[in-house]
Amino acid sequence: MTHPSSTGSRRLVVLGTGGTIAGSSPQAGANLGYTAGTVSVEALLGGIAAPEGFALHAEQVAQLDSKDMDTATWQALHERCEHWLAHDDVAGVVITHGTDTVEETAFFLHSVLSSPKPVVLACAMRPSTALMPDGPQNLRDALAVAATVDAAGVTVVCAGDIHDAVAVSKTHPYRLNAFGSGDTGPIGYVEEGKPRQLRPWPRRLSSEPMTVPGAGHWPRVEIVLSHAGASGALIDTLVRERQNGAGEAVAGIVLGATGNASLHRDLEQAALRAQAAGIRVSVAARCNEGRLLPGPDASFPVMADLSPVKARIALMLALCRG
Repeated sequence: MTHPSSTGSRRLVVLGTGGTIAGSSPQAGANLGYTAGTVSVEALLGGIAAPEGFALHAEQVAQLDSKDMDTATWQALHERCEHWLAHDDVAGVVITHGTDTVEETAFFLHSVLSSPKPVVLACAMRPSTALMPDGPQNLRDALAVAATVDAAGVTVVCAGDIHDAVAVSKTHPYRLNAFGSGDTGPIGYVEEGKPRQLRPWPRRLSSEPMTVPGAGHWPRVEIVLSHAGASGALIDTLVRERQNGAGEAVAGIVLGATGNASLHRDLEQAALRAQAAGIRVSVAARCNEGRLLPGPDASFPVMADLSPVKARIALMLALCRG
């Protein structure tokens, strides 16, 4: 639906998926103990004016707690983003999302969308019924970024910070400024409704549209962390499941490595057995900052710039492409 207070010749489309930003609690003013994904995206836009010269169009794609984000919702978001970004009068898309997995959804969209137009994910650390909810300001800031003339790529906006989809991660479980971008820092900040850009907007991986698999057709990729006392038991179990045809066979494994792509010896040996059994194995960093600089004798491909959760998405998409 088009927001009734909106006027303008160009549109910003707001897609709702639930999350804390759309959460509510029966206890007035509570910051904890709320239920995520109970308030419609149309209601979230109540009282929020469109940026000058723009109209707002709202659409509910999903209504869930982002800890329960799934590939079916990703598929729907991809389809709706491609649909709206193809309209000449649509300048960009804003997605309301929970904080728990917003970095994963942002990276997925960064990996599959072809349009150069901005897609901005807005989230909140407090529910809409909190005494001082942070969602309305974050949503206003996200709309301001989407309306910026030269904005591009997929970004996450929270507490006035603008993060790109590749670098962003949730770094704190409670405070309002809960996100960081590691070594690179944020792209910029939103100050009094105006973005102040510090470094370039993120660019798409490809200008060609990508086919995203339907629900039930995504390859299974698991994450296994290397740690003190790690064993290969979990990986060996995954291999046996694949060989015995038990359940959905695992197609890939991402190893969350310690240090500079180092792996516990028992875990590494099990991963080599998995690779020999036809399972794709990749390595990502447990460290929150920096990038991996693997040596020439690395046993597995290294996703140098990605966290394990983003490396899992990259490997899933690579397996989809064959």
